[in-house]
Amino acid sequence: MQKLKTRVVKNNCNPEWNDELTLSITDLETPITLTVFDRDTLTSDDKMGDAEIDIKPYIECLKMGLENRPDGSVVKRIQPSHENCLSDESSCVWTNGKIVQDMCLRLRNVECGKIVVQIEWINFPGCKGLIGDEAKNGSLDVEASKGLLGVEGKRGLFGVEAAN
Repeated sequence: MQKLKTRVVKNNCNPEWNDELTLSITDLETPITLTVFDRDTLTSDDKMGDAEIDIKPYIECLKMGLENRPDGSVVKRIQPSHENCLSDESSCVWTNGKIVQDMCLRLRNVECGKIVVQIEWINFPGCKGLIGDEAKNGSLDVEASKGLLGVEGKRGLFGVEAAN
């Protein structure tokens, strides 16, 4: 399993990371798990919550062949449900010759909390891209923007870990 971490944001219950993480994707069925931690100096880090990014709706859009769409076109809308961690409607949008998906995710296993992310597929030079239901040498950029954590009175060091 691949794990990447954002930088740590100090002394802020509503941290803004604005970090970009690039995960290599080989299994399109496996969601990306985001975990938010409160970093502790003397003890182990406290898990503040987690969320999953279901990349299947995004991958469906990539396979549509949308090269001639006008910039800013909404390709697909994904509604929040019990099957996903979306807190609001999310849209896959054709922007600057690529598809991006912005989403606000509810954190699980915590009283309340949200994290805002954007995903974008990147083909590496010489890669085969998406073939059938497989990813061939592609990666997904996950940009962790900001978090709203439901932790009353707790100020600390917060970071996000992405795993696939």
